[in-house]
Amino acid sequence: MISMWSFVLLLTLLIIPQWRQAMAMADFNVLDFGAKADSRSDSTAALLATWARACGSKIPATMVVPKGTFFVSRALFQGPCNNDLRLFVQGTLVADGGDSSDSEWITFKYVQGLSIYGGTFDGRGQALWACKASRRNCHAGFTALTISQSKDVVLSGMRLMNSEKFQMEITYSQGVKMTGVTIIAPQHSPNTDGIHLHMSSGIAVMSSTIGTGDDCISIGPGVSDVWIEDINCGPGHGISIGSLGDSPGEAGVQNVTATSVVFTGTENGFRVKTWPKPYATYVKDITFEHATMVNVQNPIILDQNYCAGSDHCSKQSSGVKISGVLFNDVQGTSATPVAVKLDCSRSNPCRGIVLQDIRLRYSGGEQSVAQSFCENAQGTTSGFVIPPSCL
Repeated sequence: MISMWSFVLLLTLLIIPQWRQAMAMADFNVLDFGAKADSRSDSTAALLATWARACGSKIPATMVVPKGTFFVSRALFQGPCNNDLRLFVQGTLVADGGDSSDSEWITFKYVQGLSIYGGTFDGRGQALWACKASRRNCHAGFTALTISQSKDVVLSGMRLMNSEKFQMEITYSQGVKMTGVTIIAPQHSPNTDGIHLHMSSGIAVMSSTIGTGDDCISIGPGVSDVWIEDINCGPGHGISIGSLGDSPGEAGVQNVTATSVVFTGTENGFRVKTWPKPYATYVKDITFEHATMVNVQNPIILDQNYCAGSDHCSKQSSGVKISGVLFNDVQGTSATPVAVKLDCSRSNPCRGIVLQDIRLRYSGGEQSVAQSFCENAQGTTSGFVIPPSCL
């Protein structure tokens, strides 16, 4: 018969190794797989080999990109992984800055429970922007960082800069949280949206600084349950929902909140934009609040006659239904006389628009007074609203 002490010893021998294994963490450094921090040698194969080992680990794993500059031509980091992998980027990843037909540069696809901390991602888009400025036949450009068909992803403390096109895109994903992100591109760089959301839900963007040549954050079709908080936006085109209604069958946008935002010198502040086409979809349950506008051209704008980049704009009426949009506690200065513009569809008037505690003045001079413009917009006002509401 086994004694109590023998039983305890046997149990200890069985449990402790398993406990130690459960607490263990596998570390994989890209230098050990052949990556070179010389900014010239292509480290793509080394990064993908490191990812394969870390992703396939049976215990929690960490992938490390140390200090230095690593050239990456194009990398697809694909799951699913066997663990909730953590990626620590201490150095800088740079693209080649040449003519590329790729639409994405660095992509994470089919991952769940991934956390990415730190690092600089430099898309080196200057050559493409110069090509577009010269009106030559240029390639379309790539998005620097793409999260695709993934779930429960954390992005923290990273720096994205100079992507040829979008700096970051979240597409067909759920539960993506971004915090402490810095995104930079020149003011006149074309189509360089900071963060673009598409067909995704449960997205949070917090405590970040974004300045680009296009929207700081753009929200496309099929996006819901978005929380945007504590953002410095500028330069750029502001925070935009849309453009929507360009083609039939587009999914709608709902339950979006943007709060505690400072817009500095942007083209727009809070904006919803739709094409003047008959294709039906919707925008509903939107809250834009607690914002400071610093010399913003269009602080508050609903534009259902959006037609950028087209010489033959449709004369039709937008089929997008906009409802339940709250603008609350928006203060500061407008760079144009019309500080509040609600230009809605004649066949689908905007409904349930609320202006609450709005204090916007025109920065054109002491005697200048800001104005409101309304077309096919229905709603209410409360609190102190300047310029006076035209709803």
